[in-house]
Amino acid sequence: MLKTPLLAGAAALALLPLSAAAQDHSGHDPHAGHVMPASKPEPAEPVDHGTMDHEAMDHGPAASPAEGSGTARPPANEGGHTGLHIDAGDDWMVMAHGFAWGVYTDQSGPRGDDKAYVQSMLMLSGEKQTDWGRIQLKSMLSLEPLMSNRGYPNLFATGETAGGEPLVDRQHPHDLFMELAARIDVNVGDNARLFVYGGPVGEPAIGPSAFMHRSSARYNPEAPITHHWFDSTHITYGVATLGYATRAIQVEGSIFTGREPNEERWGIETPRFDSWSLRGTWNPSPSLAMQVSHGFLKEPEAFHPGENEHRTTASVHWNNGRGLSATGAFSAKNRDPGATLTAWLAEVNWNIDDHHTLFGRIENVKNDELFPDHDDPLHDVPFRVSKFQAGYAYRLPISGPLNLAVGGSIAAFDKPRALDAAYGRNPIGATLFARLSIGH
Repeated sequence: MLKTPLLAGAAALALLPLSAAAQDHSGHDPHAGHVMPASKPEPAEPVDHGTMDHEAMDHGPAASPAEGSGTARPPANEGGHTGLHIDAGDDWMVMAHGFAWGVYTDQSGPRGDDKAYVQSMLMLSGEKQTDWGRIQLKSMLSLEPLMSNRGYPNLFATGETAGGEPLVDRQHPHDLFMELAARIDVNVGDNARLFVYGGPVGEPAIGPSAFMHRSSARYNPEAPITHHWFDSTHITYGVATLGYATRAIQVEGSIFTGREPNEERWGIETPRFDSWSLRGTWNPSPSLAMQVSHGFLKEPEAFHPGENEHRTTASVHWNNGRGLSATGAFSAKNRDPGATLTAWLAEVNWNIDDHHTLFGRIENVKNDELFPDHDDPLHDVPFRVSKFQAGYAYRLPISGPLNLAVGGSIAAFDKPRALDAAYGRNPIGATLFARLSIGH
């Protein structure tokens, strides 16, 4: 069972010694999937997108578009990360980016819990520029299946299952395979291209970039409690996407598997391709990206058999290219049959200087899954809950692309008084972390 994840970990360790000889292209972020120019620049010094003034360099159509998780497009200023880049010959560039978080969280109240755990992600990808376009091979792996299926405490979070029971007030671990996909872009005119993306594991065209890929959430160790409103599809077993992109706009559509991943987190599930989505993104300037999307998800949740979902999202992502990034998003989850449940989120990350970062998140969600027991009088009753989180990180470069960040966050909640018996009057969440990363 451990053979494959150990190979993934060994691949990461094998790459680290190459950092001294590898070129550190901060201008090309494997996390964001920036389009590389046909001729590779060789700067004398690594470029730090956390401090570069992109607005001074790029204006309007001249700015290169960026790509987030899956095929999502954040602002062109979404540089921020550095990583390990290796020239593999024949115009192929191999890229590595990843992190491991050591985290301790203590969530108070009757439903609270405390836990020390490790989050992890390793992205390995290859990219080749051609005279007709570009080829990308993408993979993303995590060792979080080593964590219990119950994941970690996260008050008011719901989604997926553990031991055959719905997870409530917990965040589930990610699967070993977070992405195994390919993307091919074909030039069809000046600064325009058609693309296809897909594979056995990927992310369809719905919602903003997943939370761990947004610069506005880079040093936030906790998943949003609105995760299953915005980006629960970021690990989907079976995705195919067709799109058209220019520097300013991108329109795309996907077919994919609507069911969320099951509890067997080491393998790859059988694709169903029973769901669809459409998304449009507008990048009016290097600092701004706006998207709207709609999708039909076939029976996404195991504990709601026969219940489909129509999900509509809209988001605005802003990045000034000088270390300040923010995201605002709204989602409506229309169950069929069932009620429409809405959520919104606002988050920010501010790299004040080379070492100090402040971050925060405010989210509000209407959730009817807080009491899964059918005999509970509050079963299926929707409650609107808000979470307010603020945190700090101290960032310390180690060597080459290796970086360390240590910090913590604290969260408070606003909820109906009817939930006092289950959660206490004023529950609090406190978290400490150390984040070791390849790149920022």
